Amino acid sequence: MTEVTKTELTEDGKVIRKVRSFVRREGRLTKGQEQALSESWPTMGIDFEATELDWQQVFGNDNPVVLEIGFGMGASLVEMAKNAPEKNFVGIEVHTPGVGACLMAAREAGVTNLRVMCHDAVEVFEQMLPKESLDTVQLFFPDPWHKKRHHKRRIVQLPFAEMVRDKLKVGGVFHMATDWENYAEHMIEVMEAAPHYQNMAQDGLYVPRPDDRPLTKFEQRGQRLGHGVWDIKYTRTA
Repeated sequence: MTEVTKTELTEDGKVIRKVRSFVRREGRLTKGQEQALSESWPTMGIDFEATELDWQQVFGNDNPVVLEIGFGMGASLVEMAKNAPEKNFVGIEVHTPGVGACLMAAREAGVTNLRVMCHDAVEVFEQMLPKESLDTVQLFFPDPWHKKRHHKRRIVQLPFAEMVRDKLKVGGVFHMATDWENYAEHMIEVMEAAPHYQNMAQDGLYVPRPDDRPLTKFEQRGQRLGHGVWDIKYTRTA
């Protein structure tokens, strides 16, 4: 998952830098992934178009909507959807093999409350998501851009936090997780500066890993090596 910035000009010629969530990467599909994309996309895929979605039409119900940005290969997202049939889940990922793998896993698990998109998340937020329609936004283990000179490329910046808040319901939750302590500190700094958010931690700045966020193989390996993981939750207050 690669986050980038794109350069735009204002009317008076000043340069502004706008964060995009990811560069789309095609990658090589396995036969299973290709088959899953072909067979499951008509029922579980959402094509990008500059038209606002209606969640009632998408899912056929009014259940709470949980949206994850950058779900990788989709294993944890499918597990969450399977464990919470009373919620609707949407995943956005630009890595096509990841989308295929997610659809494969969803089909094998018999999951019906999941939809996926293969597009830049920022453009999806800007053009397709209704205001105040999401109960939860999830961003787990985004590219940390650990070198200081690359910190500006991190997806969690003030405009991004404000964009997420605009789509969350009042009382909705923005849940982030990272295994880079410096990025966790950066996330806290950004979220504390963003208006109408409140940290949900009861003790300190971070929350314990919630039971509904599955422990990934990557995370289990990190734990064995003594690496930390920081979960951060903020709720929209107004």
